[in-house]
Amino acid sequence: MIRHGDGVEAASPELRRVPVRVWCDGCYDMVHYGHSNQLRQAHAMGDYLIVGVHTDEEIAKHKGPPVFTQEERYKMVQAIKWVDEIVAGAPYVTTLETLDKYNCDFCVHGNDITLTIDGKDTYEEVKKAGKYRECKRTQGVSTTDLVGRMLLMTRAHHSNIDENSDYQQHTDNFGKGPKGRSPWTGVSQFLQTSQKIIQFASGKEPEPGDTIIYVAGAFDLFHIGHVDFLEKVHRLAERPYVIVGLHFDQEVNHYKGKNYPIMNVHERTLSVLACRYVSEVVIGAPYSVTADLLDHFKVDYVCHGKTEVPPDKDGSDPYLEPKRRGIFRTVDSANSLTTDDIVQRIIKNRLEFEARNQKKEAKELAVLEAMKKREQEKLEGELQADRKN
Repeated sequence: MIRHGDGVEAASPELRRVPVRVWCDGCYDMVHYGHSNQLRQAHAMGDYLIVGVHTDEEIAKHKGPPVFTQEERYKMVQAIKWVDEIVAGAPYVTTLETLDKYNCDFCVHGNDITLTIDGKDTYEEVKKAGKYRECKRTQGVSTTDLVGRMLLMTRAHHSNIDENSDYQQHTDNFGKGPKGRSPWTGVSQFLQTSQKIIQFASGKEPEPGDTIIYVAGAFDLFHIGHVDFLEKVHRLAERPYVIVGLHFDQEVNHYKGKNYPIMNVHERTLSVLACRYVSEVVIGAPYSVTADLLDHFKVDYVCHGKTEVPPDKDGSDPYLEPKRRGIFRTVDSANSLTTDDIVQRIIKNRLEFEARNQKKEAKELAVLEAMKKREQEKLEGELQADRKN
């Protein structure tokens, strides 16, 4: 506080500044690093980020069946470290009334387009009122693309497998509209950069008194089962520093088979780093937890869930060393959901999801054509005006 000569106290400029409250909303179905990156950018535009999450009913009405239930989606979004508060059951169309209700200065969305069932822009009202901000969409990922990987059982997304091997399968025809690919739904291959990792990472080293906990796995299609597990692990200590070891794609494919992992190691790295319960990630961690790894990170506990642990290539227990040291803990998250369960949800409703993806892209292409037509008409109008002058 600053005290003036007349005895009246006034707040410093920093204390007087009203915090900027930012609103984001969406389905956040199959929460991936693209969603997390949007929320990271939105949080950077203000001081307090509120995220509205739509109900299953609203999503089914406007887009098609969601992969995750609304309760799962609420918890997934709350676990993203840039989110300060969530609003369950947020309306599908963003209105000024919603912004006023939660005292938000503006809303943020990516530079793609979101449409209602009748093809209207869900942000039209806030855009006209000047309370709309745009952030960059994360290239190389969408829920539509991830669903496509599961439906086609493709391995083309694996990052560290020889492109000439039998892992590669052709995926170009998935979800194609009659006039090519939508720039929003039709995504390109994700390219990892050191800058993106820096943006997602906490950058904090463990401090004296921290309990260093190590967990390892695929953490593929980072989902609510992973969140519940990591939350339980985080609660094991008063000052936890949780390190997640991520196995390379080839390693995961060796012990899980099929087209796993659905997300490559670069994508999985960002998805895990975005979780508020994670302090650090080891990219390409060894499958067996070795003495060198434990000593290097000064690990206090090594944890694993109640899922089965396949043996290493030589038939040995990958957790033999931490068990020998007495630092191994089995953590029961009370959530048995696995990545395979999610794939089964998709396959069970395959026709619905294929129809959803094709319908979504067709709407996006129609909007794109309309935008191009308006731009062309505007350009022709300007040329005609120039000729008259």
